[in-house]
Amino acid sequence: MLFKIGRKLSTTGAISSIYEMYNPPISIKLFFFIVGFNFGSKKETDNLSPGVKLCNAFQSMGTTFIKLGQFLATRPDIIGENLSKDLEKLQDKLPPFDLTIAKNILKEELGKDNFEQIKNLSEPQAAASIAQVHFANINVAGKDKEVAIKILRPDIEKIFNDELDALMLLAYILQSLVKKTKRLKLIEIVQLLREITNVEMDLRFEAAAANEFYENTKNDVGFNVPKIYWNQTSKRTLCLNKINGISIREIKTLKSQNIDTQKIAKNVIQHFLRHAVRDGFFHADMHQGNLFVTKDGNIMPVDFGIMGRLNKNNRKYLAEILYGFIKRDYKKVAEVHFLAGLVPKEASKDEFAQALRSIGEPIFGQSVKDISGGKLLSQLFQITEKFNMQTQIQLLLLQKTMVVVEGVARKLDPNSNIWNISRPILEDWLKEVKDPINKAGEVINEASEVLKRLPDLPIIMDRANDVMTLIAEGKFNPNTLSYRSLKEEELKLELMRNKILGGVLVLVIFILLVFK
Repeated sequence: MLFKIGRKLSTTGAISSIYEMYNPPISIKLFFFIVGFNFGSKKETDNLSPGVKLCNAFQSMGTTFIKLGQFLATRPDIIGENLSKDLEKLQDKLPPFDLTIAKNILKEELGKDNFEQIKNLSEPQAAASIAQVHFANINVAGKDKEVAIKILRPDIEKIFNDELDALMLLAYILQSLVKKTKRLKLIEIVQLLREITNVEMDLRFEAAAANEFYENTKNDVGFNVPKIYWNQTSKRTLCLNKINGISIREIKTLKSQNIDTQKIAKNVIQHFLRHAVRDGFFHADMHQGNLFVTKDGNIMPVDFGIMGRLNKNNRKYLAEILYGFIKRDYKKVAEVHFLAGLVPKEASKDEFAQALRSIGEPIFGQSVKDISGGKLLSQLFQITEKFNMQTQIQLLLLQKTMVVVEGVARKLDPNSNIWNISRPILEDWLKEVKDPINKAGEVINEASEVLKRLPDLPIIMDRANDVMTLIAEGKFNPNTLSYRSLKEEELKLELMRNKILGGVLVLVIFILLVFK
């Protein structure tokens, strides 16, 4: 599988795109030369841009690599801004599977009684890399409901995980041989992609995410999340209300229905920010294809496979950072970065504030239509290497979503002032966080938890003493369970790498003997 990946990257010309970004060791170049060796003349891909080559490679390699490309598009800090924009164009439209197969999956997943409640199941209406969507009618409490049913592709879980195993090994080899890539956390990125997409492949998780999103936003005027129907939902099927609205990309149609597109542009940004800073749970795939508008002007999202989470501290830091830029208080923004642990303590706060000013001031010198919160966050990540900042993957997902949301708003209203739209949401939330009553409530809750644990204090102290002793003796690794799992994965990868490098050596000797 690893050789298949390497050959595809090489023969599509995508590897030349990677060489333009990085100059890898000769061993890496030799590997791709060998696996991509052919007797043809000039490649058809030679005249294509690096981004197009990489897009073509991922598109031709199928599900996992389409998802990888889409995920890398959220990592401009790794691949650069230009390549990130090229990968945003990557589409995951694939041929649909047959309606008969879809019906068999529904019967197997739902059982006879729940399957028979589904009437008028349509042909596939949309087919992506992981699943496809059908329309149908179901009977709920004597009422006929129009629904959309999402069904996973057959065997998609096995295909995806087999290919990800090979990607994990490739990431490990790169990180081992090219030391500069260690800061980029390539193994963690592949692991995160595995976790995100494996959740995406259990549609019960998507249903739960949609349900949580619905509960969080049910009182938000102008924003409606569709209802989930649990009897027709399983690991491989998801049933929810059919969206009766106009795609947000159909701007002319929206205007012909007397829908205020300027108001929709403002609402898209404010709803996204409200969900991020108020709830810490946001739709992380809010592109035009996933947003619809009802005749009443309500925004309706679909596709809840990729959701973002921020803990309370990160939400507060995010709001403080963005609001600090709005106020042009760069020292405050620098202090927040240090408080959040985003910058090493030994770095100079004054130098970091100066770097922030170099980002903020040019943005405020731009015209309204060019001001972008997402662009600002993107530039923030570009200075990470200078100050040895660790990559914050959860914030990168938020940053990329913000870029997409701003893009949607700009198309609806090119003169949207992102800062003016964002400011009231950030101000309201920061006021609420700093409100004395809320602060007192937090203190009371924390005190209550401490009191509950008091009877266990002697046991906890004994355990803590044992652990500290083991740490001092070097017999204990105080890492998280997920980190330990990652270390186990790295050990497996090291063994596999050694076998593969041995295989490559044999292959090199063979080629030298044959072609000398």
